[in-house]
Amino acid sequence: MNSGVIIAIVIAAVVLIWLAMMAIRIVKEYERGVIFRLGRLVGARGPGLFLIIPFVDSMVKVDLRVITMDVPSQEAITRDNITVKVNAVIYFRVMDPENAIVRVADFIRATSLISQTTLRSVVGQSELDELLSRREQVNQKLQEIIDEETEPWGIKVSTVELRDVEIPDTMQRAIARQAEAERERRAKVIHAEGEFQAAERLAEAGRVLSKHPTSIQLRYLSTLSEMATERTSTIVFPLPIDLLSGLFNLRAGGASTPSEGDS
Repeated sequence: MNSGVIIAIVIAAVVLIWLAMMAIRIVKEYERGVIFRLGRLVGARGPGLFLIIPFVDSMVKVDLRVITMDVPSQEAITRDNITVKVNAVIYFRVMDPENAIVRVADFIRATSLISQTTLRSVVGQSELDELLSRREQVNQKLQEIIDEETEPWGIKVSTVELRDVEIPDTMQRAIARQAEAERERRAKVIHAEGEFQAAERLAEAGRVLSKHPTSIQLRYLSTLSEMATERTSTIVFPLPIDLLSGLFNLRAGGASTPSEGDS
């Protein structure tokens, strides 16, 4: 066997090994391989090891894991004519690898752009109070709209969250004044309710004391006992006339008895 034949065999073996390596494809568990044969879609394969026809088939890998993407800050005008800057984060994943490759050129960039335009649109339809206090409703609305737009691409949007809502400094001061006024209003209402309840209690106590006059004397004595425990030099305590009425009656009775004996 001459050297030319040996060289040809070696070259053939190298070519065969190279073709075998070109035909072998390995796709991971979280990936799928979209196969094209002479430009026509064959389908998605994987995960695992499979063979393709070199120079005839081509494969594009698609990641099926959840993708976290930041939506850049967008400036918009709310429904109540307030300029705000908002940004968000979106979570999505590829559910149909074939549509994600065939129906859109770059599904990640396309999802980012549709998220930005949807964010501006939803903010423009909402009031500032909704963006600040009803974020869950705004997030749900964003998720539904973006998911509907990306569904033909085989993409499922699971969550959209507003991150920051930047408002002008003048509006921040106005909101602070409004919050302070609201706190003062609540404090006044609570104070008025307390005064009303105290007045009701005092009126009820007055009705009880009016039915039982002796209770007033007991209350005077209880108050005198409480004041006596304090370190005071002088106590001025009003003495009810009712306490002395008995003494007056006894004195009047004692004065009238001798006059009857004299008669």
